[in-house]
Amino acid sequence: MKPPLPVLGLALPIERLPEFRSWFLEHGGRDLELQDAVRPEVLDGDWQPLVALARQALEGYTGRMGIHGPYDGLWMASFDPFVRRMIAERYRRALEFAADLGASHMVIHSPFLFFGHPQMAHAPGNGLEREIEWVHDTLRTVLPLARNLGLVLVIENIRDTNPQPLRTLVQSFGSEHVRMSLDVGHAHLMQQLGGPAPDQWVKEAGPLLAHLHLQDNDGLLDRHWSPGQGGINWRALFAALEALQSRPRLILEVRHEQLPVAAQWLLAQGLAC
Repeated sequence: MKPPLPVLGLALPIERLPEFRSWFLEHGGRDLELQDAVRPEVLDGDWQPLVALARQALEGYTGRMGIHGPYDGLWMASFDPFVRRMIAERYRRALEFAADLGASHMVIHSPFLFFGHPQMAHAPGNGLEREIEWVHDTLRTVLPLARNLGLVLVIENIRDTNPQPLRTLVQSFGSEHVRMSLDVGHAHLMQQLGGPAPDQWVKEAGPLLAHLHLQDNDGLLDRHWSPGQGGINWRALFAALEALQSRPRLILEVRHEQLPVAAQWLLAQGLAC
């Protein structure tokens, strides 16, 4: 018997939850990812009215819900200890916001930028160990808080051209509260520069993969198009996902008005519902 289709989740700001309420309540509650914590004015202000709005919109919701954490300028592998402390404070603040919402995951960005630090290529014997040490220092006070709050940090590939440094970083924590996140659009962009295809990322990540951002592009820009509008091999991606024992969150991260179109296309292909 063919297994049931995987259920799609969606990424939204809290203000748009009422608009999509009937949809995210389907299938016992689709996975949700709330995007408000990327905005400094939210983390630096009084977020209680926003949390109250979310709770009202989410009444009766029983699915898995997380947030996208802050990322602008937050390079976890900075060699500057002051910068690492600043990033940690930003992450802790976002975790408190996530906890108030009742979230169970927070997305943060990979430190392995395409070229990275000019003297580092993210490889053993060429700076990887030192970069991992710096990331551990950045998360030294963040990870215990995440663990105490019952949240998982999922680290998203950004300009990574190779899954191995990110996989090595996640494994180095030896914690179920640190996992990999795959943005398939980012992987497709880096594929044009010699990186592996998104389905290969899934195979390389294996059981460490807890979360995906589903979006498409033309290999030139991070366009966040609906699946099928760009060059990603979606059948290969979902075949790789089907082989996993785990059930990672499948978050549609497309333009909000395109969410129904994106979901309908994947359903029409027989890939997800």
